[in-house]
Amino acid sequence: MSIGPFGLDWLHPLPVYQRQGIERLLAGSLLLADEMGLGKTVQAIGALRVLARRPEAAPALIVVPAGLVLQWRAQLRDWAPELRLATVLGRPEERAAAWRTAADIYLIGYESLLADMPLPGGPRRRQWGVVLADEAQRLRNKRTDIAAALKALSRQRSWALTGTPLENRLDDLVSLLDFVAPGQFDRREMMIGFRRLLDAMQLRRRRADVLPELPPKTRFVIDPGLTPRQRRAYDIAESEGLVWLRSLGAEIRVSHVLELILRLKQICNAHPETGESAKFDDLTRRAAGHAAAGEKLLVFSQFVAAPFGVQAIAARLARLRPLLLTGGQPAATRAQAVASFSQDDSRQAMVLSVRAGGLGLNLTAASVVFHADLWWTAAVATQAEDRAHRIGQLRPVQVFAYTCADTIESRVAAIVARKQALFDIYVEGVDIAALASLDLDDLLEAVGF
Repeated sequence: MSIGPFGLDWLHPLPVYQRQGIERLLAGSLLLADEMGLGKTVQAIGALRVLARRPEAAPALIVVPAGLVLQWRAQLRDWAPELRLATVLGRPEERAAAWRTAADIYLIGYESLLADMPLPGGPRRRQWGVVLADEAQRLRNKRTDIAAALKALSRQRSWALTGTPLENRLDDLVSLLDFVAPGQFDRREMMIGFRRLLDAMQLRRRRADVLPELPPKTRFVIDPGLTPRQRRAYDIAESEGLVWLRSLGAEIRVSHVLELILRLKQICNAHPETGESAKFDDLTRRAAGHAAAGEKLLVFSQFVAAPFGVQAIAARLARLRPLLLTGGQPAATRAQAVASFSQDDSRQAMVLSVRAGGLGLNLTAASVVFHADLWWTAAVATQAEDRAHRIGQLRPVQVFAYTCADTIESRVAAIVARKQALFDIYVEGVDIAALASLDLDDLLEAVGF
């Protein structure tokens, strides 16, 4: 295929698979589910540039996680400088003014979109040529206000961008299809109808297929054990927690089990009183060796505060002049940290909370990734490590994931493996099969109830 008929010469240097992705976007609504690092943003912007040249063009709305608004703005200015862009950002009165601006593209964060839905001149009152949802796994729960808000917008076409369209359950994909192809999924046909619709509405390419020149990524699982004090604290917390859960009887809820899981995972990272940590000791030693060899590092944790999370890890890596990236930082601060990491050779490490740093960032200056702890789904870990393993990476990437045996972590790892099988079945196109979703039974299994 060729983009030639659209008359945009700038598209020709793009890889063939990206030009094909642009053509699929131009054909109508699409779930663009390429693996992380294949340039979904560039493909979407390329398609928007083509659409903007058409006489019937209507404005486009791009909705992204709040932490990615500035990054998308920079990408739009680089790749589509001729398009008028209104960034809907800031205080309510600033956003209201942005909505009044004449533009080809309006760019906004998910939460701000939800807040602005009732505005007289806001998104609900317009007819959009395209509504684009980036990191569209945010829509996987169809009952959320954000999912309902996007699906309520009047639009000619819907584009959903995500490298992980399914994380836990089949309904994740059903909700995305409700956005991309509203009303087209018939639950009475379930498996056959779902597969047919997914084949029609989803475009997914794997890096191994379209980027054979990308350096390899090698993954290692490390079991550092627990220090004696950590093990004693862990056993006490687990025993007392199970007694508490049993006392709840029929009143037990997911939130109760998650509370215990959170506590046990924290102790796997560090002793709550002394801060001693078998994981962090091993990580510090390995990080020093990689830094001495001239490599830069990314370290992810789901926790932020000391002694369990990124703040404690950054303190241990002080000699590497680490940069911090967490959800509590302003977007401009996070953007500056990313720029410094790429440009300043003395900054040999970046320590990130997985939810803030696992999406949308290009961190190919790093070639070593550490997961101090792992989330409930393999997709989140993959998203995080592929901040480094993506287009522009010239070195092999090594990934080290910590999992302590005979703890909540090893039991969660077994459940995560089952969830990865669900992803492989429905997204990667393996045979149809029904697998369990993440629910109370999974959580009880994880704590050994």
